[in-house]
Amino acid sequence: MIQIFGIKGSQPTRAAERFFKERRAAVQLVDLNKKPMAPGEIRRFIDRFTLAALVDRDHPSIKYLKLSDSELLAKVERDPKLLHLPLVRAANRLSIGHDEASWKTMLAAM
Repeated sequence: MIQIFGIKGSQPTRAAERFFKERRAAVQLVDLNKKPMAPGEIRRFIDRFTLAALVDRDHPSIKYLKLSDSELLAKVERDPKLLHLPLVRAANRLSIGHDEASWKTMLAAM
């Protein structure tokens, strides 16, 4: 099962969903506007990629703010649009943003 964390209707999330569905992979879309990511799930991505890699620092609401990691994490938990979406998980394999190479690797491992 492929789990896509994103925002329903956003272009990057739709692209990920379409990529996996075209390859007949079972997909579960988690709309972050309706259901926030669990802290453990966010931690899994941070441990793999770092918080700095997950966050879109060019987003207008945080671009010029100097935030500690804990403050930034709290902001991300309240507003998932601050993340490089989509976040994709297949078992222990993770990817952030539009990353077809990682997605192909995920499918090959299934």
